[in-house]
Amino acid sequence: MTTLRIQVDGCIATVTLNRPEVRNAFNDEVIAELKAAFESLGVRDDIRCIVLAGEGKAFCAGADLNWMRRMADYSRDENLADAAQLAAMLRTIYECPKPTIACVQGDAYAGGTGLVAACDIAISADTANYCLSEVRLGLIPATISPYVIRAMGARSAHRYFLTAERFDAQEALRIGFVHQVVTAERLGARVAELAQALVDAGPQAVRLCKKLVQDVAEQAITPELVAMTVAGIADIRVSAEGREGVQSFLQKRKPSWLAAAPE
Repeated sequence: MTTLRIQVDGCIATVTLNRPEVRNAFNDEVIAELKAAFESLGVRDDIRCIVLAGEGKAFCAGADLNWMRRMADYSRDENLADAAQLAAMLRTIYECPKPTIACVQGDAYAGGTGLVAACDIAISADTANYCLSEVRLGLIPATISPYVIRAMGARSAHRYFLTAERFDAQEALRIGFVHQVVTAERLGARVAELAQALVDAGPQAVRLCKKLVQDVAEQAITPELVAMTVAGIADIRVSAEGREGVQSFLQKRKPSWLAAAPE
């Protein structure tokens, strides 16, 4: 891959946007490579967690200017096809079977906020800034909106989609867009701690917990939803991993998945 750097350390894979000269802005090539990376890592049995990071001062500045110049002359059909590729990439990250962490070391603008929001966990450096800047260009953040609105909530999205204001890491934390803000010096260590916590958990349970949140979030608490959750806990309790997890707890020993994990 030419736009990404992928490193695997034990059970943890790190996918790094590697175009610092353009503030890790994405184009069709970056989109295709990100989608392929998360698809391939997501099905690997040896991977328990995927970290998405950026090289250089910015996490991701949104769309690459040269790509935007090409899009300016696209027909509606060409724009539909182009937006569909971005949507497919974001959905691949969001639905990745492995838990994902956004390690936000620098600014995330426009589509870059979509990458942050598509990850399960987002940890931000205190120096990072965020912006949904699309309306300044007469555009809307449509493709990223399902993920960004889930992350920051509709009320905050009304403000920041409409005003295109830049907001800092502390505001991102206040509105729930990121989970934690740390110093730039502490960022790598904190992400590593969380990644290890994910590795230490049952891999099947983590995968099913991720799907549980996606299935249950903002749904009406209907009898059907309750029945689904009842079936979900019953199924995992009788699974091999569920039985092993409970038995290891009762026997005060490490579960098999942790004992077998590479150091």
